[in-house]
Amino acid sequence: MLTESRDEEQIIARVAALDIGKAELVCCVRVPGKGASTPRLQEVTTHSTMTRVLTELANHLVDLGIERVVMEATSDYWKPVFYLLEAHGLDPWLVNARDVKHLPGRPKTDVLDAVWLCKVAERQMLRPSFVPPRPIRQLRDLTRYRSTLVAARTAENNRIEKLLEDARFLRAWQPVPGRSPR
Repeated sequence: MLTESRDEEQIIARVAALDIGKAELVCCVRVPGKGASTPRLQEVTTHSTMTRVLTELANHLVDLGIERVVMEATSDYWKPVFYLLEAHGLDPWLVNARDVKHLPGRPKTDVLDAVWLCKVAERQMLRPSFVPPRPIRQLRDLTRYRSTLVAARTAENNRIEKLLEDARFLRAWQPVPGRSPR
């Protein structure tokens, strides 16, 4: 015997989705309508990826009371957008494009991608990728930079040693004793 099921679908009331490219991004915002029986309101806009424009977009999303901003991982273009939204107190989610299934045969444009991503996000059918907190990101940047500097120093020492060896000054020159770079 079939019984009536009242599944309360967990919908995020105020959600935004971004389809990010190198020069521009498409933003789809979905919010509740004015009344209980009113359909959800949707706004799709295209923005430049310049910092001033992104700041205006972040302020607009804050004014709308957006609870979550979802974006697909697209090269490294997501990073400045993610960090700026995070700095404005929003909850940005980076999702893997593989997790956002597109229906076969559907036309694929940036606008349709943003709308689809927003609809999937509001139904909580996505999981965020790990993006480390800001202090960890800064530490990673510093350690990577240190590794680059150590490699450059080693390459320069090797170049000097080769130059002195070719000039037959190798015995006279000894590297300055110091700590190992490791």
